[in-house]
Amino acid sequence: MNYYVYIVSNPSHTTFYTGMTVNLSQRLDQYKEKFVPSFSQKYNCKKLLYYELLESFDDARHRESQLKRYRRAWKENLISELNPAWKDLSFDL
Repeated sequence: MNYYVYIVSNPSHTTFYTGMTVNLSQRLDQYKEKFVPSFSQKYNCKKLLYYELLESFDDARHRESQLKRYRRAWKENLISELNPAWKDLSFDL
């Protein structure tokens, strides 16, 4: 089974949310439709800026934990390396 670790943001990029899932498309639909009250809903985080695919739950959980500890500047650099235009990657899935 594959796991995704991802960073979503609000449209103005003032807030980041880092998470993990087995189905990235479904998770993004949940954010966009605001199905579940959560941090991402409160701050309108629904723009996928970064994601990684990992092969094990433990690796994904560890990577998610790493990214959550990153300072904002580190996350911005990580996003810029993969996605220099900061476009919504959900349209490419």
